[in-house]
Amino acid sequence: MDRIWHSVAFRLALLCGGLVVASVLVLSSVFYFVSLGLLARNIDSKILSITEKFSEDAESNGLFVVAQRIESTLSDGVDSDVEILLLTNALGQKLAGNISGWNEASTPLDQTIDHMVNRGDRLVPSRIRLHKISDGSLLVVGRDMQDLSEIRNLIGRAVVIGGVSAILLALLATLVFRHQLERRIWAIRHTTQEIEAGNLDRRIVLSGTPDEFDRLSADINRMLDRIQHLMEGVRHVSNTIAHNLRTPLGLIRGHLEEALRGVPEQRKLENAGHFAIGAIDDLIVVLEKLLQIAEAESGTRRQPFEPVLLRTVVTDLLELYDAAAEALGVTLIVDIEGEPTLPGDKDLLAGILANLIDNALKYAGSPAVIKIQVRETTQAISIIVQDNGPGIAAHERSKVVQRFYRLSSNRPGSGLGLSIVSAFTHLHDGELFIEDAQPGLKVRIELPKLLAPTP
Repeated sequence: MDRIWHSVAFRLALLCGGLVVASVLVLSSVFYFVSLGLLARNIDSKILSITEKFSEDAESNGLFVVAQRIESTLSDGVDSDVEILLLTNALGQKLAGNISGWNEASTPLDQTIDHMVNRGDRLVPSRIRLHKISDGSLLVVGRDMQDLSEIRNLIGRAVVIGGVSAILLALLATLVFRHQLERRIWAIRHTTQEIEAGNLDRRIVLSGTPDEFDRLSADINRMLDRIQHLMEGVRHVSNTIAHNLRTPLGLIRGHLEEALRGVPEQRKLENAGHFAIGAIDDLIVVLEKLLQIAEAESGTRRQPFEPVLLRTVVTDLLELYDAAAEALGVTLIVDIEGEPTLPGDKDLLAGILANLIDNALKYAGSPAVIKIQVRETTQAISIIVQDNGPGIAAHERSKVVQRFYRLSSNRPGSGLGLSIVSAFTHLHDGELFIEDAQPGLKVRIELPKLLAPTP
């Protein structure tokens, strides 16, 4: 019982069922009292109307005419079984009516009240009104309320039966509602338990109806896809790091062993030391790039974003790469429209462009043309680095952003350049596109621009 009570599904179902029952009871009560009240008011209004009509006739035409009309009313077949009428003279003698007489002392005048009336051989509940005519005669007008009592009992029984039925249906709905909620929640819990046990491929099965649970399940499935992708990435990176560290460390160890073999010579020791320092520096660069990628993918910013003028970033980079491009026989072309400005980290944006230019210089060949373009639209800024080299095959374009993926082992580098570009781009809420330039490769980055503040 304690487990059931602590179930959110049970409490929600119970609350909904309770609200349904309360609503039914309130509506039934309102119907009961309003319907009976309406009947009672109609009866009182009719009694008052008849009393006023007969009283006016008595004042205008005399008691004899009123007595005739009372007898005619009682014999016309319209409500004759429930009408109560009596007319007596000033001496208390009955002139007309369907009851024997009346004790004036026990009943107030000109008020419609409940009273037990002797009709024939039985007492019946009635609503009556007594009125004194100016000559001292008494007029009694009323209605037998036996049928209204039966209606009241009938409505009361219907309300009770309806209330009990509503409670039973609410209990049934509570159980069904709880079962449905727990079934959907259990599907999510069962999936998470399997994932916790190590089955990362498991996903929540959607019911096909676009309800809240299906939307939640779809969100969880997307989250699980992302987690699985990251886990596979971590596994791949771990294996690749181990491979990339083992090879240079093995080379360093081999050179040091060779230098120390036999009687060490000063020159051999110096060469081995320089080689070890260079190889260790290369490892430090790789680790620094991995740290940069990790920081970018975690959303960590080394400094807050500020407005960055891209023309300045591109100009500064060209000064660095002009000499290298000239030595390789590569022509650098810059095409910048306007003064595009976007919110970001100037060093990270420079890193994006530097890695793209590095890759273009490395793979475009000689001679080649590398074109750097910056385009601005109403919502975004495009950074395009395009060359006319051999390009990248279509099936490899999605792989080159993976860590340590290299198109050729004969080229220098660590295979982290485009991984850094991708991570820095996503940190700036941008998108990276690798396209065929026909010939060559076109790398396009779409970044949100710095919008002017609304006045």
